[in-house]
Amino acid sequence: MRAMILAAGLGTRLRPLTDDRPKALVEVTGHTLLEITLRRLRQFGVREVIVNVHHFVDMVVDYLKKNDSFGMRIEISREETLLDTGGGLKKAAWFFQEDSGRTDEPFIVHNVDVISTIDLHRMLLVHRQTRALATLAVQERETSRYLLFDESSQLCGRRTERDRVPEIVRQAERVQPRAFSGVHVISPRLLSMIEEEGAFSVISSYLRLAGKGEKILGFPADEYYWRDLGKPENVAQAAHDVEQNIVEV
Repeated sequence: MRAMILAAGLGTRLRPLTDDRPKALVEVTGHTLLEITLRRLRQFGVREVIVNVHHFVDMVVDYLKKNDSFGMRIEISREETLLDTGGGLKKAAWFFQEDSGRTDEPFIVHNVDVISTIDLHRMLLVHRQTRALATLAVQERETSRYLLFDESSQLCGRRTERDRVPEIVRQAERVQPRAFSGVHVISPRLLSMIEEEGAFSVISSYLRLAGKGEKILGFPADEYYWRDLGKPENVAQAAHDVEQNIVEV
């Protein structure tokens, strides 16, 4: 099974921890965010990974070489300019299309600055059973950007704190706002449907495709541990959670 780790961001919210390293190499109890994500993916059967990177690229390459890529096949997708999540995925599409015998196998996309216990096996099962184009782990929690889902958990819009009127791409009698967790399961057929160019969020592609009737599903992940590690205080809290045996790394 294959996966992509999104790790190209500058990590500005993590400063000063990222003054001399990429956010992928920030540590929680002696383990880098990249190692934590790789080991977690490996637990769920992932053996081939592509990681997008932008700055401190050589540090990431040397780190993987030093650790023998943690026993996995790992490719690096270098971004000379930041492409955001959608542009980064589009640039790395070749990785999921190179083996003609596996082009229908779903793959995982995972933010490097997220730690969770979300059951990826269960997500994959739901994704396959529903024949979704993409399945997104979502939660009921406060955020500045909400995705909106209908009663059958299909994506139908989004709303931010600044929006007086939400963006609706497909009609629903009732919408449920959910926060996206940074973990996706994606069908490879999505890759040929991405029309956006340059730097763009993959959420924009999801919304456009949902508006055309494609099935973009929300996977309820409230029962699992989850933490965004985008700020130093969040990294410190995650370290405390590990020490209290709330989560393993």
